[in-house]
Amino acid sequence: MNSVYERELAVAADAVRRASALCARVQSEIAGSVLEKKDRSPVTIADFGSQAVVCHALRASFPDDAVVAEEASDALKEAESRPLLERVVDAVAGWHPDVDAQTVCDWIDIGAGDAHGSRHWTLDPIDGTKGFLRGEQYAVALALIENGEVVVAVLGCPNLAVGHGTDSRGLMMAAIKGEGVRAMALNGADAAFSVTTSGTSDSTQARFCESVESGHTDHSEAAEVARTLGIAGSSVRLDSQAKYAVVARGEADIYMRLPTRPGYVEKIWDHAAGSLVVTEAGGTVTDIHGAPLDFSRGRGLSANAGVIATNGKLHDQVIAALDSVGVGR
Repeated sequence: MNSVYERELAVAADAVRRASALCARVQSEIAGSVLEKKDRSPVTIADFGSQAVVCHALRASFPDDAVVAEEASDALKEAESRPLLERVVDAVAGWHPDVDAQTVCDWIDIGAGDAHGSRHWTLDPIDGTKGFLRGEQYAVALALIENGEVVVAVLGCPNLAVGHGTDSRGLMMAAIKGEGVRAMALNGADAAFSVTTSGTSDSTQARFCESVESGHTDHSEAAEVARTLGIAGSSVRLDSQAKYAVVARGEADIYMRLPTRPGYVEKIWDHAAGSLVVTEAGGTVTDIHGAPLDFSRGRGLSANAGVIATNGKLHDQVIAALDSVGVGR
């Protein structure tokens, strides 16, 4: 890629590689290392370590850029969390040997940046934490937003197969707006290659990609949409923005994140990277009403309801089916 964003992409890709390696190292040791946030979702040492590594890399290269990330160090600073903080420091020390607890907390809190500026990064240090804890799919998702549009995206999926029919795991997808998307092994062992969404235009032949967690989307409504579209095959269910990667490379045709309760607002870090990856692979990403995702409203997609990602060819049919079923009314 030869672009005005070439440096941003290079820094982002290197940061995601490091964070993904940190997460993979921690995953086998995760038992007993879970902290409960106030909303009861699990947070691991890898969440904090990943965020520290990525935020530090962005601040070092782009000191004027804000970073909007999911985690904050407050819980780590509590006395009962001291053993967990020490493990976070140990994880980060794999890349920064002289780091201490205060520095790690400071790096994590770089992610508390202003989401309303004209240029900022957004990071989910581990998207799909429950998948991570189960030893299944998760992602490190990083994107640059300028003037309300996602212009750079890097999606690291440490447990996703690099390619069709291969046992090699650890995939990264990188995209610049208007320049397509490239996929590569996270370990850098192989050359990058292009990916495109599927050519499926017959909805009866389409394949859904859904969240494992029912709390993330309404599976019953999704099943009704599938019946309306004439889809008989089983869904691909996996955690995190790895679903976007699966749609981008044509292994699934439709990903729907349907509202689970009135007024719920999706977070920008849950969709920014994945949405650009799918779009640059030839797909379409909107909300359930067909409106483009609006990343100009701060930390939440408050102008949108739900998220629909497709191969592009099926998008209008999916939106029509959603309206027919009454989703979002």
